Amino acid sequence: MTASYPSPETIARTELPNGITLLVSENHDSPAVVLSGYLWAGSLGEAPGQAGLANLTAAMLLRGTEARSFGEINQALESVGAQLGFHGGVHTAGFGGKALAEDLDLLLAILADCLRRPIFPSDETEKLQGQILTDLQRREHDTRRMADLTFNALLYPDHPYGRSVQGYKDTVSGLGRDDAANFYRRCYSPQGMIIVLVGAVQAGAALDKVQAALGDWRTPGVTPIRMGIASPAPLTETRSQAVIVEGKTQADVMLGWLGMTRTDPDYMKASLANNILGVFGMMGRLGDDLRDRQGLAYYVYSRLEAGLGAGPWAAVAGVNPANIQRTIDGIRGEVRRLRQEPVSADDLANSQLFLTGSLPLRLETNEGVAGTLLDMERYGLGLDYLQRYAGLVNAVTIQDVQEMSLKYLDPDVYVLAVAGPTPEAGQS
Repeated sequence: MTASYPSPETIARTELPNGITLLVSENHDSPAVVLSGYLWAGSLGEAPGQAGLANLTAAMLLRGTEARSFGEINQALESVGAQLGFHGGVHTAGFGGKALAEDLDLLLAILADCLRRPIFPSDETEKLQGQILTDLQRREHDTRRMADLTFNALLYPDHPYGRSVQGYKDTVSGLGRDDAANFYRRCYSPQGMIIVLVGAVQAGAALDKVQAALGDWRTPGVTPIRMGIASPAPLTETRSQAVIVEGKTQADVMLGWLGMTRTDPDYMKASLANNILGVFGMMGRLGDDLRDRQGLAYYVYSRLEAGLGAGPWAAVAGVNPANIQRTIDGIRGEVRRLRQEPVSADDLANSQLFLTGSLPLRLETNEGVAGTLLDMERYGLGLDYLQRYAGLVNAVTIQDVQEMSLKYLDPDVYVLAVAGPTPEAGQS
């Protein structure tokens, strides 16, 4: 099965002289080409008082260039059924697009135009700023988003991971076109930029097209903010906060801990432990207990986020406000069980089959392949990672799962965020 996965023999990887790395995976069964990539221009480059600036800057790239207005960019893309978008992140500003193979030149030309020659029109900046502020207002009335926002702030105090990439009403409202233009000049550079192309294009031709569009882009005065980030402070005491969201009938609960980076040797072991806790089947043990057996939760699951810095490992649930405390107790109970009782051989084997069996599904589309290759490059996993993946998963033991739960998941020391109409229950 792994013979059909992208491999060192089928992934063409080239480093351009100006610092761009291009990865190409050919798939001539589809007439389209998917584009994905990033630059090191994330929110690490913004001041805390300007939270949301990196996101605003990335989104403004499509709003007008020296050669094309916002309307002309949209018309050019829509005329051939192509797509292109930019988004902000903590470490990077990402981009993605799609076009028929015959229109790849146009897609790359617009990408290059947006990256190299944006003009940040004042009127478009104000429009986009208004749209972001409207979304931030909606966030205040969304229990799931408010629980997530509060959880991150508690888990990462005084740390970039604790700040919202989208920003806050008071920070975004203070931004203007000059702020975005200055951030662009400070942070946008081809150095360390990654581009992935997957689809009906030959690797040699793809390289020629990328070189023609971006090969002569140079920014000698810009030093990208690459990868470096301070380690978050360890969690030594329980931190909790409840947020009132008026007019809601559901509360959202997030309870979790500090996890690991994607390159940590613990990652695959922790991934199996997380799968057993709150993913496999109908959301693992958490789903079996809190939703199916006790009927406490509308939904419940656990997630392990691991990136360039240590991400969160958390359980998430949507509940009737009357069930907040019982849900918290139930999550802690399942964590305690995972720490105290070795999982069965069947539980481990089923989770391993789930992880290895879901990989082909992720690679069924050009988008799935592009996202996977992007992660492989971002985290230095190696071009043979997909060939090694099943072996890494199947090497995890029962003892490893218990070791991860003992190392990372403490039922008595955790971060808790509750957002809903009656938050008092989450504070006991």
